Amino acid sequence: MVRLYGRVLGFLKAERRLAIGLAATNVVLAIAAFAEPLLMGRIIDQLTHLKRGGNAMATMLPLLAAWVAFGFFTIAAGVFIALHADRLAHRNRLSAMASYFEHVLDLPLAFHSANHSGRVLKAMLEGTNGMAWLWLGFFRDHLVALVSLVVLLPMTLFINWQLGSILVVLVLAFTALTTFVMRRTETLQGQVEEFNSGLAAHASDALGNVAVIQSFTRAKAEKDAMRGIITNLLAAQIPVLSWWALANVATRASATITMTAIFVTGIWLYQAGTTTVGEVVAFMSLATAFVARLDHVVGFVNGLFQQAPKIAEFFEIYDTVPAVADRPHARQVARFEGEVTFDNVAFSYDGRRKALDGVSFSARPGETIALVGTTGSGKSTTLGLLHRSFDPASGAIRIDDIDVRDIGLSSLRHNIGVVFQEPMLFARSIRENLQVGCPDATDAEMLDALERAQAGAFMARQPAGLDTVIGERGRSLSGGERQRLSIARALLKNPPILILDEATSALDAATERKLQGALEAVMEGRTTFVIAHRLATIRNADRILVFHEGRIVEAGTFDALVAQNGRFTELARAQFMAAEADETEGRLALAA
Repeated sequence: MVRLYGRVLGFLKAERRLAIGLAATNVVLAIAAFAEPLLMGRIIDQLTHLKRGGNAMATMLPLLAAWVAFGFFTIAAGVFIALHADRLAHRNRLSAMASYFEHVLDLPLAFHSANHSGRVLKAMLEGTNGMAWLWLGFFRDHLVALVSLVVLLPMTLFINWQLGSILVVLVLAFTALTTFVMRRTETLQGQVEEFNSGLAAHASDALGNVAVIQSFTRAKAEKDAMRGIITNLLAAQIPVLSWWALANVATRASATITMTAIFVTGIWLYQAGTTTVGEVVAFMSLATAFVARLDHVVGFVNGLFQQAPKIAEFFEIYDTVPAVADRPHARQVARFEGEVTFDNVAFSYDGRRKALDGVSFSARPGETIALVGTTGSGKSTTLGLLHRSFDPASGAIRIDDIDVRDIGLSSLRHNIGVVFQEPMLFARSIRENLQVGCPDATDAEMLDALERAQAGAFMARQPAGLDTVIGERGRSLSGGERQRLSIARALLKNPPILILDEATSALDAATERKLQGALEAVMEGRTTFVIAHRLATIRNADRILVFHEGRIVEAGTFDALVAQNGRFTELARAQFMAAEADETEGRLALAA
């Protein structure tokens, strides 16, 4: 817990001068708050010894001036802290949020596949809010309380050890109580955050699949599931709240007891002649101040235990080291020629079973290479290695005779375009979605790309043209329209190497045939890798690689592979090929 608190404060290093200034002001403020009651006690003692009619003001003027000065300093310091602590906390909250967001965007797809986006978003928002709460609390209350209780409290023993001992006993009793409550609630609060994460993930999942929920009349089931999570969350949260409510009540009760004890002990000491009225009043004021500090500490420790799991989750993701990163002297390549070589590449996701085992092939600039095989055979893994979603365990992948690990990530990915099976569009305008491919593209260039992607008719129906907002994930468009927009985006990027990751397998056959022309426009003049589900779509590929259990078991043209009557032929037989493949079916019958 202390380490986590220290790390949150360490996040302020970019503004360390202001942070140090605020901390120093807090220390002086704590000293001033300690000195004020003592000065007041001295003033009262002076009053009790003054004779009527004497020059009282002249005698007491220095003490009154010091007391007033401390009062004004306290006000000024409070204004300075309130003004700058708030700004510091909000600036750094947004800075931490931006750093987290940038870091998450650089994490590999494997991370995002394993972590729900709702959880990742919750960790960013709640983690940074928790950090801002700690920064504000530290500079407003926590540091003053820490200095008062650790440094100034022992000094009361030198002023009056009997009355000071009462204050020390109060703090020790509070520390023991807080430690006990912390131990009882630490595990419980961790469970609370698990339920909070589950709630965020469930809500995000449901809201992202409203169409499925309504179509399958799952609304009641989803509502019941959410209520169940909330019930479990409350069941875990209530005991935590109860323990901290008990700690708060005990603190207030001990404060009352302490004030009474100081008053009674002060009267007894005064009667014994070992203290003065002013000293008793000073200790009463000190007791009030220390009780207020303890109240702040109770609130802080309670809040810290509630925020700590959220902040820890933030740092858990923030500390995730990308499996792929630039080497120290990575090369930046403006544009590749497009020659790609896989040299005995092996890869495993879990370190036990090989997803790829000795994959070797090459593609010349401008060639179209198709990858086929059953699910899990290694097709997507192979192309994921090409644009460094992860790095091979052994072997090498080279583009234009340069190992991809020696190329800067941004440079590598700038040269590789991907058209995904799911178009993955943003809930923004058509213009903004196209600018993902080329931020500097003009309207004329975007419209040309849309025309080449056979999206001209679709664009003519858009009420605001390029400024039409297409909704979350492009849901206002049909599947074919979304994919055409994705293809136009790839055209604008104009990469020398292109990956078509089952780009049409989610579409019906008629829409797929219409999009083939658009895909051919994208593929022209580029080294293209096609992951194919429907074999009829890769008849014109320069070479087809057949994958099985992480190995390339066959390679050749469409007709040559059919003639081999091997695994490719088995895959073809297992599919209902389109009417355009009648001639191919004849070849299969002859080959059989």
